[in-house]
Amino acid sequence: MRILVTGGAGFIGANLSALALERGHEVVVIDDFSTGERANLERLPVRLIEASILDVGALDEAMRGVTAVVHLAALGSVPRSIKDPVATHQANALGTLRVLEAARAAEVEHVSVASSSSVYGLNPALPKSEREWVRPMSPYAVSKLATEQYALAYQQSFGLQTLAFRFFNVFGPLQRAGHVYAAVIPVFMDALLAARPLPVNGDGSNSRDFTFVGTVCQVLLEAAARRVVHEEPVNLAFGTNTTLLQLISRMESVTGRRATVDHREPRPGDVLHSQADNAVLRSLFPDVRPVSLDDGLRATYEWFLQA
Repeated sequence: MRILVTGGAGFIGANLSALALERGHEVVVIDDFSTGERANLERLPVRLIEASILDVGALDEAMRGVTAVVHLAALGSVPRSIKDPVATHQANALGTLRVLEAARAAEVEHVSVASSSSVYGLNPALPKSEREWVRPMSPYAVSKLATEQYALAYQQSFGLQTLAFRFFNVFGPLQRAGHVYAAVIPVFMDALLAARPLPVNGDGSNSRDFTFVGTVCQVLLEAAARRVVHEEPVNLAFGTNTTLLQLISRMESVTGRRATVDHREPRPGDVLHSQADNAVLRSLFPDVRPVSLDDGLRATYEWFLQA
């Protein structure tokens, strides 16, 4: 199978590309390196097209001979979207539309897209099921809602086989710190290794459903290989609920290092609590066994030590 991974130089995309290659598939990557890292692809024999997903010609070239598309390219981060909503909309909403149009024109057999748990926003329900109401709190969340709904609309309007996943705080090797929009686990891990205080926005009671990147990639690859289709969004997480303070405790246990905490003001647009109802995911992918938080943190720590 030849797979196109949009945003393949990102940390999820590069992990997915490596897994697909390991299992004997061909991989095409399109990435403009606006957020991805060249180093992530250095040792991977992928066909690389260096371009934005907004470039129609480049997308058409990337789609040639492709069986399945995994659409991961996006401008992540709630704070980034608040700073520049238009750029987020163009990359995430319009970019998804471009990818779907190119896939339809190329008669690609299957497209999966990455949405986000942030679409639930102000909905306080725990765990959050796909049929719960959504109320995005940031331009990023709105753009991800557009991503998933475009994919599902193309399924209904054009018969394109699609699957829209809602990611929940994916973490693991290749996810770097060192930039203003870095995710919480690499930020904490980087600070812990440097013996700096860990920056916690708020009192640390915010909770997340952390999902190891290896588990996410297993699901994405299986979805492409089996052409899994569903008419509604699918939570891609396994129903854990870990507060930031609990996360710090787990990191201390895994690394053997003592953490100090620097409490800061809460960030606008941040969801307070997040936990997935994973019944639909389990029904579609019954054989997937998630990597535990501790094992995932251990693998992440080992990568940080070598990076």
